Amino acid sequence: MEFKLPAIGEGVVEGEIVRWLKKPGDRVAANEPLVEVMTDKATVEIPAPQDAVVERIVSDEGVIAAVGSVIAILTAGAGASMSAKSVATPTNGSTPHAAAPIDDARGKVLATPAARVLARDSGIDLSSVAGDRGRITKAHVELARGSYSATPVASGRTADSERPTILTGPREAAAESSSRPTERPSSTATQLPTTRPRPRLGVAEPAPDESIPFRGMRRKIAEGLVKSYNTAVHYTYVEQVDVTKLVAVREQAKKAAAEEGVSLSYLPFIVKAVIRGLRKYPIVNAELDEANARILVKKRYSIGIATATENGLLVPVVHDADRLSLLDVASEIARLSEATRTGKATREELTGSTFTITSLGQIGGVLATPILNYPEVGILGVHAIRKAAVVGDDDQIRVGHVMNLSVALDHRVVDGFEGASFLQEVKRYLEDPTLLLLSGI
Repeated sequence: MEFKLPAIGEGVVEGEIVRWLKKPGDRVAANEPLVEVMTDKATVEIPAPQDAVVERIVSDEGVIAAVGSVIAILTAGAGASMSAKSVATPTNGSTPHAAAPIDDARGKVLATPAARVLARDSGIDLSSVAGDRGRITKAHVELARGSYSATPVASGRTADSERPTILTGPREAAAESSSRPTERPSSTATQLPTTRPRPRLGVAEPAPDESIPFRGMRRKIAEGLVKSYNTAVHYTYVEQVDVTKLVAVREQAKKAAAEEGVSLSYLPFIVKAVIRGLRKYPIVNAELDEANARILVKKRYSIGIATATENGLLVPVVHDADRLSLLDVASEIARLSEATRTGKATREELTGSTFTITSLGQIGGVLATPILNYPEVGILGVHAIRKAAVVGDDDQIRVGHVMNLSVALDHRVVDGFEGASFLQEVKRYLEDPTLLLLSGI
């Protein structure tokens, strides 16, 4: 029975196989989760349609499969065979280039198109590459290529010193070496050691490299960053902000916020200052719709807050932040951050932002060039607050608190003057928090 990737949601045409919850030979009950699939909208577990045995995995973990395509073969009922074991991964005792599985119906090696292209370009015989779960992927060819050697081959009348090199596998290399005349080494030649030198006492051997699968959320994040970086025309503008007054106001407000059960950081103040800047310079709160040749200036203010998680950087959204009080923004940021870190944030909570703030917190830094949360046209990088010498309006030097802000913008939409003016407006509200009080935070 063919197990096809079902329609997961409206507009979803493909999904990435993140994790198989069963392996070939395992029994699965009806409605029991069988595979975990990630789309651009959510990660879901797909259940088995009925009691069955997993005969064969067609789409390996990390493969992006189209909706409706076959991703596994199941045998229904209790009498299912265990033929899937015949295509299991080779054991440690098998040779590194064991014969690949052959499709009897077509009489050729079962391999993905990417694997075939790489094998052809590398001069590798697919029949000498070990596959996995019944077929060969690009990763298997790359692994095999690592053990292949560059061997010169003749090409017409080309001199030996000008012969091109091609990658040849163990079989070809052995055959070529056996056809060459044996050369006796010179008696005066220095014999190099054939074994690796022993490590010095007290010096540990280097640990083997770690291989981390590039799939799931990590790959989705990467795809979004690549699209943003290759599409938007990024530029960055940096400003130093004297937040001495803000530090004092926040310190006074912390106790009152704690009585309301809210931990008050500087981030809610920054969110409110950003909203004031977006109101004055609405082009920064926009999106470029290239398909319809128009710029969409958003009339809502939903602020994304970049949040570090075990799976990478995600952006939960404080929707309609302009309608929330300062304490409500602080409470919502705390709730969203916790839900995102624990993997409980919903799709609605992770989408729909119009502008994003990314804060390095106590790590600080002097300057950053944030990558836009596409298709937004602006993102604000926030750095740590530090004590520094500040010159007041009276030309007196005093100890104050300063913070750097770096805003990245899409130059296709936001000109330099507008971008700089926006950040200066944000600076004005952060340097004088009473302005936020007057504007109704």
